[in-house]
Amino acid sequence: MKSRQLFVALATLGISAMSQAAVAPVLVIHGGAGVIRHDMTPPKEKAVRAAMTHALQEGYAKLKAGKSALDAVTSALTVLEDDPNFNAGKGAVFTHDGKNALDAAIMDGNTLKAGAVAGVEHVKKPILLARAVMEKTPYVMRSGAGAEEFAKE
Repeated sequence: MKSRQLFVALATLGISAMSQAAVAPVLVIHGGAGVIRHDMTPPKEKAVRAAMTHALQEGYAKLKAGKSALDAVTSALTVLEDDPNFNAGKGAVFTHDGKNALDAAIMDGNTLKAGAVAGVEHVKKPILLARAVMEKTPYVMRSGAGAEEFAKE
C-alpha cells in the first residue's frame, strides 16, 4: 500500500473512532446585545448573572437527562425570555412605535432544519413558536400577522 493510501485509511479510521467517542455536552449562552457593563449597577449585574446561571442550569439539566440539544437550547432560552433583564420576551426593547416586536430563531444541526419568527407582539415565548415553525410547518420563517395566527393555531 502506498504511503498516501495508508494515510487516508488511517485518517478515515481515526475520524470513525472520533465519531464513536463519547463527548461531554457543552452549553453556551449569551444574554443578548446592547447592554454595556459600565452602565450596569452591581445589583443588576448580580441579577443578570443569576439569571444566566439559571438558564444554563435548566438547559444543561436537559442534556444530562439525555434530551436533545434542541430541548436544552429551548429550555435555556425560555428562562431568558421570562427575565426582564434580557432583550428577549419580557425585557424586549420597544420599537419606535412603543411596541415589543420579538424575533426568535432555532436550528437543528443534525437535520439542518430551521425555524424562525419575526415581529411577533403577542407571543410570550417566541423561541417555542420558532421551534413550532421548524417542526410543524414546511416553512423556515413566519412573520408578523402570519406568525401571530400560527401561534393561535
